[in-house]
Amino acid sequence: MKTLFSILLLCIFSTPIFAQGPSTREMDRINWMEFAEFVPEKINTVLLPTGTLEPHGVVNNGADNTAPFAMAKAMANDLNALIAPTLNYGITGSMAAFPGAFQITEEAYAPFIKDILKGLAKNKFKNIIILNGHGGGQTAVLQKVAAEVANELGVRTLVINWWSYASDVTLEVFKEDGGHAGLNETAYIQAIDPTLVHKERYNPDQATAYPKTGTWSAVPFPSSIGLYQESQGYPNFDEKQAKEYFEKVNAKVLKLIQETIRKWDLAGL
Repeated sequence: MKTLFSILLLCIFSTPIFAQGPSTREMDRINWMEFAEFVPEKINTVLLPTGTLEPHGVVNNGADNTAPFAMAKAMANDLNALIAPTLNYGITGSMAAFPGAFQITEEAYAPFIKDILKGLAKNKFKNIIILNGHGGGQTAVLQKVAAEVANELGVRTLVINWWSYASDVTLEVFKEDGGHAGLNETAYIQAIDPTLVHKERYNPDQATAYPKTGTWSAVPFPSSIGLYQESQGYPNFDEKQAKEYFEKVNAKVLKLIQETIRKWDLAGL
């Protein structure tokens, strides 16, 4: 018995520290030597949060960055993944005129994001998961470029627009649809950091329902809160629902990533 105990102690103290996991999951906080110890032998998945800077009702202009980064942090351990630095600037679109917003043209954005993906592939990541926090034209560009890199370099890419993919979770938790900076997105940010949510500045007149296709179009969009359905999706600032929504959205996205990687592996891709 004493001999067995001694062997166990020897195994514990002789095992390199890095075998237990990296010191951090964030790529910009890890040094090159530790990176080399883990990638690709022990870690071959990377999470890339993407977003933009634009108005979001009474939450932070960087909500599209805050959300996917928090999501990445919540699931990186479960996926045994590293987190690439967030791409904070994007193709903002119809809200680019609001104070604090930034607009990157597609001509500049597409080759930039492509070089980032190629760089992740060069660093020997096999699974490149883009957690996208901003829709509009940016979604199409990300999907196109990710497909190009996957086919050209033999890596595996997945682009997830979390708010759209988790639309059923919005209905489950809130019993109604959400919106840009609406009920769902505001709740997700509230769960991450309540100090980013300024309820005292909220006015329902800050919200406008998005027009049905072919009816009308306005640039800039007249409100910083865009509702997916008329009379639905107004923020309610409910802390309990916010936490529930955060957990359920993360669980749904995590399952998608795990299942996609499992099926890639099963197919030998």
